[in-house]
Amino acid sequence: MSDDFKGRGGSPWGSPPGGGGNGSGRGPKPPDIDAIIRDIQNKINKFLPGGSKSGGKPIGLILLILLFVWLASGLYRVLPDEQGVVLRFGKFVKTTQPGLNYHIPFPVETVETPKVTKVNRMDIGFRSERESGFSTGGGVADVPQESLMLTGDENIVNIDFSVFWVIKDAGKFLFEIQDPEGTVKAAAETAMREVIAKSDIQPILTEGRAKIELETQEIIQSILDEYQSGIQVTQVQTQKADPPDQVIDAFRDVQAARADMERSKNEAEAYANDVIPRARGEAQKILQAAEAYKNQVVAKAEGEASRFISIYDEYAKAKEVTQERMYLETMEKVLADIEKVIIEKNAGSGVVPYLPLPELNKKKATN
Repeated sequence: MSDDFKGRGGSPWGSPPGGGGNGSGRGPKPPDIDAIIRDIQNKINKFLPGGSKSGGKPIGLILLILLFVWLASGLYRVLPDEQGVVLRFGKFVKTTQPGLNYHIPFPVETVETPKVTKVNRMDIGFRSERESGFSTGGGVADVPQESLMLTGDENIVNIDFSVFWVIKDAGKFLFEIQDPEGTVKAAAETAMREVIAKSDIQPILTEGRAKIELETQEIIQSILDEYQSGIQVTQVQTQKADPPDQVIDAFRDVQAARADMERSKNEAEAYANDVIPRARGEAQKILQAAEAYKNQVVAKAEGEASRFISIYDEYAKAKEVTQERMYLETMEKVLADIEKVIIEKNAGSGVVPYLPLPELNKKKATN
């Protein structure tokens, strides 16, 4: 036991051991807190320059300053293109948004600030010369094990595409998946093969690319969300979609034949579009003429019937007069377009016992 403790009656609190004390019989006195603090300060001052002469106030001030500096070190700033990820003893706690934020200072909590607005790119089916490590003369190197895919109509297509993505949730991105780029690559290749397996080769090579890109993006995002990856896919872009090099010439011949077929089909449709409307117009014209003729014949027949009825009424009133009139009208119609010679029976034995009316009409027309 130290001399200090011995000088205070063998007890660190300055009270006698056992049940003795001040003779009051009420047990030991409570410890003197101020004395304890002074004792601790004195011991600390022995290890500082100046010994115990500097007193306790400078030490307390230094401790307060150190405490303030330590607490102030918890302030941190998150830039607009970042997210703050707070770790407590290495374990993810929360994410913070851009601006001035605070965390419990080191070593209790630490902060990481990954860039979340940076657009990352993952190429599938090809690599640049810098990435592949060798020169191909064309700027990119094909990766057949990634680019060759089987279509829904059992053809093979060589397709290269790129996936663009950003960090959506920095906490999940850092701690839910071990290899973000590898995860994006595997999900992208799986999604594209699924879409290609349901599509025919013709739309893949021509007008169907936009639809394929959209469907692939949706499937990739679904896979990444299932993994809780914290990644947002912004775009899927097809770089190339061709038949394999070994059969590209034959495929081009097929494409040329298909183009000729389409051209002939279009020409036939154009001819049909020209002829059919005209034929329909002619048919409509004939129908309208027949309808008009029908109406004319019916109207004429109805008129004749009405005329016959009116004549019959007149005939019933005056038979002889009606017979004479009908006779004259009939003769008028019969003799209207034929040459007529009128012989006057009372002319006697004249030189010209008849009157040539057609000749007179011709002379009259000539004059």
